Amino acid sequence: MQLYKNQNLRVHNSLSGQKEAFQPINEGHIGMYVCGPTVYSNVHLGNCRTFMSFDMIFRYFKHLGYKVRYVRNITDAGHLENDADEGEDKIAKKAKLEQIEPMEVVQRYTVDFHETLQKFNFLPPSIEPTATGHIIEQIEIIKEILEKGFAYEVNGSVYFDVPKFNESHEYGKLSGRKLEDMIANTRELTAQSEKRSPQDFALWKKAEPQHIMRWPSPWGDGFPGWHLECTAMSTKYLGETFDIHGGGMDLKFPHHECEIAQSEASTGKSPVKYWLHANMLTLNGKKMSKSTGNNIYPSEMFSGENNIMSKAYAPAVVRFFMMQAHYTSILDLSDDALQASEKGYNRLMDAMECFEDLKTELKSDFDYKTWQQKCYDAMNDDFNTPILIAHIFDAVKHINLIKEGNESISQEDKTLLQTTLHNFVYDILGIENQKAIKNDTSALSGVMELLIQLRNEARANKDFATSDKIRDELTALGIQLKDGKEGTTFSVN
Repeated sequence: MQLYKNQNLRVHNSLSGQKEAFQPINEGHIGMYVCGPTVYSNVHLGNCRTFMSFDMIFRYFKHLGYKVRYVRNITDAGHLENDADEGEDKIAKKAKLEQIEPMEVVQRYTVDFHETLQKFNFLPPSIEPTATGHIIEQIEIIKEILEKGFAYEVNGSVYFDVPKFNESHEYGKLSGRKLEDMIANTRELTAQSEKRSPQDFALWKKAEPQHIMRWPSPWGDGFPGWHLECTAMSTKYLGETFDIHGGGMDLKFPHHECEIAQSEASTGKSPVKYWLHANMLTLNGKKMSKSTGNNIYPSEMFSGENNIMSKAYAPAVVRFFMMQAHYTSILDLSDDALQASEKGYNRLMDAMECFEDLKTELKSDFDYKTWQQKCYDAMNDDFNTPILIAHIFDAVKHINLIKEGNESISQEDKTLLQTTLHNFVYDILGIENQKAIKNDTSALSGVMELLIQLRNEARANKDFATSDKIRDELTALGIQLKDGKEGTTFSVN
C-alpha cells in the first residue's frame, strides 16, 4: 500500500518558517529523529504532548505506506541544570539527593516514561538510543570539529567556537537570531570562564572530582555536552542528512541551533530537511511549574488524586483532548476542557460501536468519498488534527441520522465509512476505545473480585508495591477502588 503517492502532504518547516511540500530524501523512506526525555524525574505532561504529536505523525506516515525509521533518544547523561555549561548534571543531583546510583535514577524514570506512554497508546520508536551508549561517537564528532578549526580545548574541556563558525556559516538561522544581537544582549564573561565568547557552548566538559558520571577521552575524564548527544545519535542511525527532526518549541534555541552548528562543522552538510516543533501545554491559562504548584502529572490525572481536576480522566480522553489542537499551537489544559472532551469522546466511541446496527439501502444520502478525501486533506495540511476531528464528527452526525432512520447509506459506503473511521480514529490519532471496557461492568465483576482479593493479600503481607500497582493500573483503566468498613468496592468512571 503506497497511499503517499496520491497525497500532497505539506509540513511547516521551522527552518524556512513556512509550509513546504513534503518530499523525503529517499522515496518511500522517512528518517525521523525526536529529542527524548532527560530521565531524572517523572515524565511531564507537557513532554507527553510533544511526544504524542510525533507519535501521531509517525502513525500517519506508516498509514500512508512509508517505511519509517523513527529514532527517539533517552538523555541519561550530559544535561546540566538550566541547560547551561556550568552546574550539576540533573541525574547526578537526583542520585545524590536519594543516595542511589545515577543509573538507578535513569532506570526508575525510564520505566516510568515507558509505562506512561504505553497508557497513552504510543507506538514504540524504531530505535531508542541512550546518550551513555554513544560516548565513543560523540568523542569522534568532537575530534572532527576540532580538526576543522571550529572548536578549542581548555583545561580538559572542549568548546564550540560560535563566532569562528559564524564567519562561514549562519549560526541562529533556525531560531531567527543574529549573532551580533546575541553578543550585544549578553553579559561579559566572568574572569574564571574558560570560554572565548559567551555564545560558545561545551562539547566536552572536564569532570571535577565530585562529578559522578565521567568517561575517559583524549582531553581527560569528563562528560559530553547536552547538544552533542543528539547530533551523534541522529546521524548514526539516520545519516548525515535526514528528513525530519522534531521536538518541543523550547528546544529550538539553543539545543537544535547547536545541533545544526555541530553537524555543519563536522560534516559540512545541513543535517535536517524539515524541522518540526510542537508547542507547549499550559494549565488553567498559566505555564506549568512545579515551584508554583501549577502542575499535574499524567498519573495524577488518571487516578484523580490531585487538587486541580474534579475527577479522574482516562488516558484515551486526555489523548483525544490533545489531538483537538494543532501540534504547533499552545494548548490550555483545564477541568472544563477535559469534561467537554470526555463528552465528545463518548459520543465518538458510541458511534464507532454501532456499525453492526446500521441498516443499508441501495444508495447513500451523503457523499462519503468526498468526506474521506477531506479527512486526508486535513492531515496533509501539516497534520491538522482539529480539522480532521471536525470531519470525523460530521460522520458521527450522519451515523446518528442513519440510526434514527432519517438518512440512508449503501453497503459500499458503510464499509468505506467504517474502514476510514477505524484508520483515522484508532490507527492515526491513536485513540483507544476505553469506553467499551468501562461499560462492561458485569464481565469485570469476577476479575475484579480476584484482583481485590490479591490486593488485600498483598497488603496483609505488607507488600505495598504490589497493592499500589494493582490500584494504579486499575485507575489508569478508569476503574476506581474504594476501601471502606465493609471492604473494598470498585466503580467504573
